[in-house]
Amino acid sequence: MPPGVAAAASVMQWTPAFQVPAASAASTLATPPNFPPGISLYQQAFKNWSGEIAVDAVWTCAPNAPADVVTLANWAHANGWRIRAKGYGHNWSPLVVPNGAAGSANVLLVDTTQHLTAVTVHSGSPASVTAQAGISMDALLATLEGAGYGMTACPAPGDLSLGGVLAIGGHGTAVPARGESLTAGHTFGSVTNLVQSLTAVVWDGGSGQYVLKTFSRSDPDIRAFLVHLGRAFITEATLRTGPNKRLRCQSSYTIQANDMFAPPASAGSNSFAKLVDGSGRVEAIWFPFTTVPWLKVWSVSPSKPWFSKQQDSPYPFTFADTVAQSTSDTLAQIFAGDPGLTPTLENGEMGIVGSGLIVTGTWDLWGWSKNTLHYVKPTTLKVTANGYVILTSRANIQRVVSEFYAYYTQALTAYQNRGQYPMNGPLEIRVTGLDNPADCGVPGAVSAELSPLKPRPDHPEWDVAVWLDILTVPGTPYSEQFYKETEAWVLGNYTGSYAALRAEWSKGWGYDGTTAWANPAVLGTVIPNSYRAGQAAGDTWDTAVATLNAYDPGHVFGNTFLDGLLV
Repeated sequence: MPPGVAAAASVMQWTPAFQVPAASAASTLATPPNFPPGISLYQQAFKNWSGEIAVDAVWTCAPNAPADVVTLANWAHANGWRIRAKGYGHNWSPLVVPNGAAGSANVLLVDTTQHLTAVTVHSGSPASVTAQAGISMDALLATLEGAGYGMTACPAPGDLSLGGVLAIGGHGTAVPARGESLTAGHTFGSVTNLVQSLTAVVWDGGSGQYVLKTFSRSDPDIRAFLVHLGRAFITEATLRTGPNKRLRCQSSYTIQANDMFAPPASAGSNSFAKLVDGSGRVEAIWFPFTTVPWLKVWSVSPSKPWFSKQQDSPYPFTFADTVAQSTSDTLAQIFAGDPGLTPTLENGEMGIVGSGLIVTGTWDLWGWSKNTLHYVKPTTLKVTANGYVILTSRANIQRVVSEFYAYYTQALTAYQNRGQYPMNGPLEIRVTGLDNPADCGVPGAVSAELSPLKPRPDHPEWDVAVWLDILTVPGTPYSEQFYKETEAWVLGNYTGSYAALRAEWSKGWGYDGTTAWANPAVLGTVIPNSYRAGQAAGDTWDTAVATLNAYDPGHVFGNTFLDGLLV
């Protein structure tokens, strides 16, 4: 099978890798020395969501309780090993482990999803929920729903661990609709912004060992742990929560992309910004070489609208949950040497959306929040994703999206004129509020120093974040070059008093033309500076790095990639 076809095939199916117990003769790795008894240890392959980061064999274990994580940390420190928290692997960037065997030497993955899943809802006013880091967002939101609580926004996949979501500042799409007030217990920022306290495994200098330590949201040191990129190990967190809400989710594909993303001066009632004003909760998914995006608009609706379909479980868009045979066949032809079929592929994908909404009757849904907010399943097409966060004012939302759309379409056309098609997945656009620490309800609450949604004190008018993600099948020719050029463009465009850019931690960034997370200027200067600019002294990138180092001086919670990034 040609390499390109193999790459395409690899993103269409995913199954858990095999496990080899430590005592098995089939093991190909030397057993970790002096490993603590009573903790399940096995050899397993690791692969991230898109399959671009793959390690053939790495030692993995499943602790039974937070105390076991403490034991593992002290074992790792004494034996020269490192431990990495492992959730569901629904991530693109090398925050768990870098690609290849070299990044997994003397590394132990700690699977939190098997046993660290306890959850307790504390009803009352204010209400909160305490959950261990390995619980899935599916299970967490189902538990909250059962107790009458929910979230305003959350990531679209439910196969994410809470620990993973907090580590990268996971988000959904929501800002207040015009005239809407925030409901107590909710936030328009990241899930992390709801944290009231968290417990982490940290180094205690007095005892000379790792211990469990709980940080309140008012503790200045928690700023580094709220979004830590895997440079810490969180065992549980308590989050503020509020009353669950019924949401109406209306899908359409009737607005022309040129109208939705028109320049502000010519934007009409169907512009992206106007749609955001109307409901506050919008996502646009636009496939290149098509004319209309798949638009989702959520709105708060306490009573069921007459024509809406009641949705009592998550993942309503079943037509998007699997790879259609037509998609598989066209991808195979593209990777076999016919990239000119890319427009056909994209229009076919949009055709599946249009017909799927009609056949399944899911163009107008109504139900409890999680049942329309969770809509990406593990069986969907595996694509690589490039992601940026544009901080700006609400008045400039249309300018942000129109400028990117103009650049993106012109760049795609230039490549197409050369017979090249680097992008064969959609452009996804969402909008959120920034993190307001007061939302968590803790007096004196502080911000997450490494959250993409951390406000800029020097620009109080910047009150929203526009999330731009462009997707393509891994291994698509010219995609890495295209990503590098796009990164250079967004860095040069969203600047000054108008806007600022940060990387979306879980996605692709730092392109050098060959691969992601490899451009030394972006990793060493641009990204750190995006967390220094406009921030108060003692509350910057450097403060976060210093705090994480102080609580883990031996870098037990780290990897070779983070060693170079968090400096």
